[in-house]
Amino acid sequence: MMVTMGGITKKGEWKGYDYIPFPMLRKQWQTVVLKFIRRYLKKEEKKRIQSRLQKAFSRNGEGFYVYAPKQRGKLKEQLRYIGRYIRRPAIGMNRIEEYDGQFVTFKYIDKKDGKEKHEVVTVEEFISRLIRHIPDEQFKTIRYYGMYSRRSKKISKKLLTTWQKQMRKWVVKVQKVLHRQTWRERIIASGEKDPMICPHCGNYYEYMGEVCLEDGKLSVKIALSRDARIYMERMIDHITGYKQETKKRKEEKTRDRTYSPQETVRQLSLFDVS
Repeated sequence: MMVTMGGITKKGEWKGYDYIPFPMLRKQWQTVVLKFIRRYLKKEEKKRIQSRLQKAFSRNGEGFYVYAPKQRGKLKEQLRYIGRYIRRPAIGMNRIEEYDGQFVTFKYIDKKDGKEKHEVVTVEEFISRLIRHIPDEQFKTIRYYGMYSRRSKKISKKLLTTWQKQMRKWVVKVQKVLHRQTWRERIIASGEKDPMICPHCGNYYEYMGEVCLEDGKLSVKIALSRDARIYMERMIDHITGYKQETKKRKEEKTRDRTYSPQETVRQLSLFDVS
């Protein structure tokens, strides 16, 4: 049986419990077992074994034995252990040390002191102990109660979905607050004027790209669009006059070009075609 280490109060708040009171658990388990036996007995059978049930109650003043240790190790390891217990046989072959046809010798870990012990029993006794752990046909080995029940599971999923949505919104808000500041935000935060507003006309500048100086020449490094690149190149030419100088050099080269004798005597003749 697995239980949660806590529960939800009527106010909808989580209240944690690190450990269930052990003496109370033993007494509760004793009461449940004895009531369960009485419930499924006939009147004649109840009268016949009533004295035994009374002795079982009176001789066990502290309640029936319950193995309920505190959480040990990691949760995944405990789940693997429970899974092995449910799916595998009650005793592994490696724990059976000897079998001579009449007696079986096996080892086990005593849960009271945690030590390894050895026991020799007859074949009949060994089989009787073993078949107790074999569940009946269509018997549910795992049953879910409380927060693990199907009804609670559906409610928990809805609550978890709502909580996750709220957490996502909260994370987005935090990311917006903690995002890295741009150069404009850093300048404004330092007390300076907004660099994206023209100090002369008051119009807002829209960032479209960057022009940097490299090797003594201005060049476009970033352009967000084709029109922005064309405009920035035009402004570079207007400021530096580089394009005009290049055009003049080309014209001068064309003018100073020397022609060969064949090129100097060439002429274009037009003939009337009838």
